[in-house]
Amino acid sequence: MTAVRLVSKLLKFKGFRAVDFWFEGRGRGDLVIAVKPHKTGCRCPQCGRRGRIVHTLAPRRWRDVRVCGRTVWLQHCPREIRCPTHGRRVELPPWAEPTARTSYRFEYLLLRYCQAMPQKAAAQMLGVASSTLSDILHRIIGRVRQRHKIRGLKTIGIDEISYAKGHKYATVVYDLERSCVVWVGRGKARQTIEKFFRHLSDYQKANIKRACCDMSEAFMGAIQAHCPNAQLVLDRFHVVKALNDAVDEVRKEQWRQASTKERISLKGLRWLLYRHSSNRTRQDTQTLKALEKANRRIYRAWRLKDEFEQLWEYKARWAAVAFLKRWTTTALRSRLDPLRKFVRTVREHSAGILAFVDTRLTNAVAEGLNRIVRMVKNRASGFRTLDAFADMIFLCVGDLDIPAQIPARFRTL
Repeated sequence: MTAVRLVSKLLKFKGFRAVDFWFEGRGRGDLVIAVKPHKTGCRCPQCGRRGRIVHTLAPRRWRDVRVCGRTVWLQHCPREIRCPTHGRRVELPPWAEPTARTSYRFEYLLLRYCQAMPQKAAAQMLGVASSTLSDILHRIIGRVRQRHKIRGLKTIGIDEISYAKGHKYATVVYDLERSCVVWVGRGKARQTIEKFFRHLSDYQKANIKRACCDMSEAFMGAIQAHCPNAQLVLDRFHVVKALNDAVDEVRKEQWRQASTKERISLKGLRWLLYRHSSNRTRQDTQTLKALEKANRRIYRAWRLKDEFEQLWEYKARWAAVAFLKRWTTTALRSRLDPLRKFVRTVREHSAGILAFVDTRLTNAVAEGLNRIVRMVKNRASGFRTLDAFADMIFLCVGDLDIPAQIPARFRTL
């Protein structure tokens, strides 16, 4: 078997064969493989009908996977034909997209590397510049996402995430049933989430039955305006965070008013007050109970926070309504302004909070995906643009397995 025939068998291009190869470039380190069709005829790329060849274009090259540390290029002279139906058309190579200059094999390897390591490391493995890799990745994901349509949305979660310093935020929409990201947009205002709903048809919006978000007026307003059949559920973790912030505000007020001697008993309370009752040790509980004598205002705030945890255990709505009414009345009588402010928030959004009792729906799936997204962000030491950040989100936790969109015969590592 000759070397050229061996290369042809390794390439596995249907209808094409290698006719020559040579080395060139700096230190003759690049391997160029010339390929041509087995047959002289040519088919229209749109309808598959045979047509008359009218012109042979200049040689074009496509980047392929490296072999033994050498950069590999595929060289081919595409032919232009005259189709009886579609007129003049240029044949499409089977190893790459029509406008791409990289092969499917190279794209598949790039996607897998970017899933497993930082882009800088992936670029070094592939032998390309980081900026080049980022451009190729953006083009691949843009091409796949353009062909993909959002389907089967029934339960959605909406949250915002920071992607760069300087209060730069992105709104992320999750499919909570399939545990994946379906959309990413710049900013966290009402007009941002409106763009997502414009992607959906009236049928898709009517098919959304449940939606979970934080207490953002932008998110709640958009859901109520576009999803007539959706039950709005406020995420319990954001409600608990608001209560923890209120309790911490009480602690800060008392710390500022306390004397040097009184501050000794208040030191180290912040994270102890945040801690859930199921995660506290006996020593933690004794420390908190000692506040009844040391500082009654912080003690009252802590007791109210602990009692509020019972709300999430109710399974009957009427019981949860009765408990919330009792708790808000007690909190208003506590004479703690941060807690009173929290009570006003609870009363304003009571329907969304109590919806948890009926659905048991939370944004826990979204928070889990956010943890993966933050790992990707930290691994890359941040992203300069939202486009680059969104590309990695879709690649790692998107609603479509992007590497699987590469033709099966080219998925090789």
